[in-house]
Parts: sequence; C-alpha cells; structure tokens
Amino acid sequence: MAQQNSNEPLADLTRPGADNLGADARALYLKLFSGEMFKGFQNNTIARDLVMKRTLRNGKSLQFIYTGRTKSEFHTPGNSILGNSDGAPPVAEKTITCDDLLISSAFVYELDEILAHYDLRSEISRKIGYALAEKYDRYIFRAIARGARSASPVSATGFVEPGGTQIRVGTTANDSDAFSASDLVNAFYDAAAALDEKGVSMDGRVAVLNPRQYYALIQAVGTNGLINRDVQGDALQSGKGLMSIAGIEIYKSMNIPFLGNYGTKYGGTTGETSPGNVGSFVGEVIEDASNASTGVNNDYGTAVEVGSKSCGLIFQREAAGCVEAIGPQVQVTSGDASVIYQGDIIVGRLAMGADYLNPAAAVELYVGATAPSAF
Repeated sequence: MAQQNSNEPLADLTRPGADNLGADARALYLKLFSGEMFKGFQNNTIARDLVMKRTLRNGKSLQFIYTGRTKSEFHTPGNSILGNSDGAPPVAEKTITCDDLLISSAFVYELDEILAHYDLRSEISRKIGYALAEKYDRYIFRAIARGARSASPVSATGFVEPGGTQIRVGTTANDSDAFSASDLVNAFYDAAAALDEKGVSMDGRVAVLNPRQYYALIQAVGTNGLINRDVQGDALQSGKGLMSIAGIEIYKSMNIPFLGNYGTKYGGTTGETSPGNVGSFVGEVIEDASNASTGVNNDYGTAVEVGSKSCGLIFQREAAGCVEAIGPQVQVTSGDASVIYQGDIIVGRLAMGADYLNPAAAVELYVGATAPSAF
C-alpha cells in the first residue's frame, strides 16, 4: 500500500481519457485522499492542541517529567549554597505508552465510482478522518477525567502536592443541573479559583462541554453578564459568542464523557426530551477502554469507572499528555491489487496514547451528591 501525504496540485482525472494518464498522475490524484482525510480529522478534533503532545520515535513509550513546588530561604553569610535544605523540587515521572495502531478503512469499488454523480473517494476519506478524530478526542478526555480524580504523582517524603479537582454543578440530585446556565457559571468560577489556589498557570486554561450546555450558556447571555449587550445578537445567532468564563476558553464536543454517554443524554432526570427523531447515534454509550481492552495500552477506564455523573471538563494543558508514533495518515492500494479487486482500499491510520500528567491542572464537573470515584 502506497502512503500518500503530499499537498501538491492534483491531476484532473474527471476529464475524458483520464484513465490513461499513467501511474504518476494517479499517484497525484490519490494525494487528494490524504488532504480530505486530514481535513476531516482537523475539523473534528479539538483535544490534540489542548494538551502536551510529543512525537514518539524509536520506542513504545515516552516519559514526561513533573516537578513539584520548591521554597525560598534566606542565605546565611559564609554558608555554601548547595540547594534547598529540603532537597526540593521533588520530581515525578509519568510514562505514556503508545496504544496499538488505530485504523479506519473502506473499499471503493471502481464501478460505483463510475456510476456515482459525486466524488465518492473524497467523501469516504473525510469520514475516515472523522472516525479517527472521534476516538482520539475521547481517549484524551477520559485521561483528563481520570486525572481530575487522582492524587499528585509526587510522592516524596515530606512533600504534599495538590491533586485533581471535582466540582459539583448545582445542588439537587437531578441530572438537569448539568444544563443550568447559572449553575455552570458558578462551577466555572469555582474551578478557576481552585486552579489558582493550586498554582496552575492561567495560560492554556480551557473547558469542554456538551453542546446543549454550551448553547444553554449562550441563551442566558442577557442575564449572566458573560457577553456585552452590544454583541449579544451576533453571539446568539452565530453559536460562537461565548468565548470564556473566568479566563477559561470554552469548547463544545460530542466526545466528552457526559452522564454515562458521549455528547448527549435525554430522559431520566435530565429534563431534556428529544426534539424529534434525532437518530440512534446521538448519546452513544461509553465503551470499556481500560488497559485490559484489546489494543489499549493506557488506562482510559471502563464504562462503569467513568460513571454516569461526569458532565464537563475544565483543564490546563499540563493536565494530560499525548504521544504520537504515527500521525493521521492515509494509505491507498494501487497497481496489481487494484486490478485484482477492481477497486481500492482507503485506510486512515494513527498510533497514539494519552494519560494524565498533572492532576492539579484537571477539573471534572459532575452532578449529584457524590463525586465519581477514582480509577
């Protein structure tokens, strides 16, 4: 299978006689699939640029170093300066292992392409990018949720470092608190204060919410004071008017753990009813992804461990790390394989792994009287 990754201009194989352009022209044409796949991936992943990401070379794992706090002390004249008396700062190492190769593929029958009135391969490549981006984001968000429930990795004697934070949204036992704009705003300010108190940098603080939570905040802009009245109209109509709360930039995603599902949950005590036939894929149930699962070498938790009460994440980029051994790529068959099968297989692939780094930089929002348990 020949890998295609170039962004060079493409030959036009839609014109008559294009089938006779030869291998070079075909190779150029196939590069379109890489561009379409990567475009789909980039347009649908948000986690990749919000955490610490490093490229893995010549190994299966990568170490991230986390240092705890140190102190200042007065110098005594005549004494040698040999480092702080407590041996600070303490250092902890976190190893992130690359998971197995993640792929999404499709077979494109040549006759179907000839009979189709649209660019079949480009559409398939784009959907392959969507599939890879979905899994990529879900695992990173689950790693952050795990970090929010964890203690500091620094365990040196005599040192106490802050761990993760879990903040309750609302005061009732109902899941509907997760959609309350006023309760969400209060939770954001509590999270910002907790991050400040734990010495987490203001730079790179973000939140990821369910889309309905995000739009609930936008609809309440007239009362919550988050957006200036002069731009309120545009904010409501564009769907992008809510930029930040307490210095925390806000994103929306269908891939965060949300009340036991991905993205959306209707019924029960949520107060949310389906507005119509929204399709069975909405509110997809969280799958098991512990390190006992096939292909998973890091621990993203089982469905039970993730739980049914998590409803949002607030974090700074040091909360989690991601290693990539193979970035998102496309491979396409050609030559004899295409002749034998009268079509091509388009494969999108990547190899990555993620885990939490500094729990103090991770905040999980939840509803109900009891916070989700650590795992």
